[in-house]
Amino acid sequence: MHKPKLGVVVTNLGGPTSEEATREFLYNLFSDGDIIRLGGGKIQTGLAGLISKLRYKKIAEKYREISGCPKGCMGSKYCLNRANKVVSDCCSPINPLTELQRRTLEKALVEEFPQFDVKVYTAMRYWRPFAHQVMDEMLEDGIEHAILLPLYPHFSWTTTGSSLRDWEDVRKDFKKAGKEPKWNEYTVKSYHLSKPFLEAVNERIDEAMERFTEEEKGKVHLIFTAHGTPVVEVESGDPYTAQIVETVEAVMDMRDRRENYWVSYQSKVGPQKWTQPNTEDHVKRLIEYGVKHFLMIPIAFVTDHIETLHELGIELPEELEEDGYHYEKLEVSGGLNDHPKYIRALVDEVHFRIKHLLVDHADANKSVNGDAEAQNKAITTA
Repeated sequence: MHKPKLGVVVTNLGGPTSEEATREFLYNLFSDGDIIRLGGGKIQTGLAGLISKLRYKKIAEKYREISGCPKGCMGSKYCLNRANKVVSDCCSPINPLTELQRRTLEKALVEEFPQFDVKVYTAMRYWRPFAHQVMDEMLEDGIEHAILLPLYPHFSWTTTGSSLRDWEDVRKDFKKAGKEPKWNEYTVKSYHLSKPFLEAVNERIDEAMERFTEEEKGKVHLIFTAHGTPVVEVESGDPYTAQIVETVEAVMDMRDRRENYWVSYQSKVGPQKWTQPNTEDHVKRLIEYGVKHFLMIPIAFVTDHIETLHELGIELPEELEEDGYHYEKLEVSGGLNDHPKYIRALVDEVHFRIKHLLVDHADANKSVNGDAEAQNKAITTA
């Protein structure tokens, strides 16, 4: 019997794979008016070109400190380092880790849905593989049902929204070129209260808490830190910030609210007013009030990259030391990455979108089996 071809597209930010790629990556990032508003049109692209030219070498140095593929490319087949057999010393960890998530999810889905021919793809927003490359591959593979699955548990127009708009733009271009996809398409918007997602966050917190002594554990303050957004986005109805708070409260409910906890925001870019409190400023304020033990929890990031490994793991301690703020211990919980329960959360989201197809497939099988039984009975009777 024919197995329907199911394509699951996981979307993520992406990251540069070399110093040269860092400039183009930053240009792609700052050109996107959904994430950073610089005036739009030629003004936006002009400023994006200037910013990327001025900043790329400094940013590349940060990627060197956390290079994700020190022994060779572990990213997707679209990575230029893989194609050119180059070992990069400043590749963003988001590339190999997203590929790990893709492979792990594909294996889980194949086991979960044997009635489908399943393939998982990765579409990065600001670096390879881009949406048009993935859409081409899906057409070649003959995909019949497609699910867009963001590696962002919380919906924001600056992340998931931007990826969806980009996907639709590419689809329109394909239509103009006479190769519009004919598959049935389903979209996952958010899953910030998914039980296995929350359990995965909790287990990462528990793992990190083991780095503290029993005496220290009672003094630890949990700092849930999320990527900030411009306040204008919040005021325009973006649900992201509210969903972050909902996730944090749900996590702390699971923990019986044993620890002191806070929510803060990091990674501010540009002149606009962003969500508060700023993570670095918040930690400084707590130190001033006598807090000396911190566990930083990157609540909105499910794939370790520059915001988690460098901003929290390297820059934050350095800034505190340089500004004369003294603490006893500051730890960062690990990203979810391929945590089994996070992968389970993704499988659940796929299941929710195709459960009607599972019923149709079961009915078709029942019909085929019924026909076969009828034929066998007729032959036996004859």
